[in-house]
Amino acid sequence: MLISGVSLGLCLSSSVALADDHEPKAAKSEKQAANQVTFRKSILQLVRSNMGPLGAMAKGNIPMDAEVIETNAERIAFLGNMMHDYFSLDTSAFSVDTEAKSEIWKNYADFTSKTQDLVDAADNLTQLVASKEDSEYRKGIAKLGATCKACHDEYKQD
Repeated sequence: MLISGVSLGLCLSSSVALADDHEPKAAKSEKQAANQVTFRKSILQLVRSNMGPLGAMAKGNIPMDAEVIETNAERIAFLGNMMHDYFSLDTSAFSVDTEAKSEIWKNYADFTSKTQDLVDAADNLTQLVASKEDSEYRKGIAKLGATCKACHDEYKQD
């Protein structure tokens, strides 16, 4: 009986999480919106700082370094998993300094799918390093970069 209760609780909490993926909440004040934007920018800046060396490796500007690839891919996956939390608050009703398009919250399921693509590509890159598939590093980095571009093309203002 206890196991059934636990299972039911897990199912219900999973349903709530899935519903939240598709129904972001609106910011209640300009201060709340501004704080959320600050946190989002911080996460995205950290993603950028970890993508920089990977991009330089993919372009041949610096040597491939499996340890850096693995570390940075793990960080990007972690940060990607956080994006849902920091974009789940719709800030579009307020005049805040952001490059996020309001389409994020109109197409939230697609946006969260794109953030999951980022996580999956970063995890794949980590797996390439773990299996020592160094001939595939460049392709793995390119796939990761493509997930960034896909999201930026749709949801980031120029």
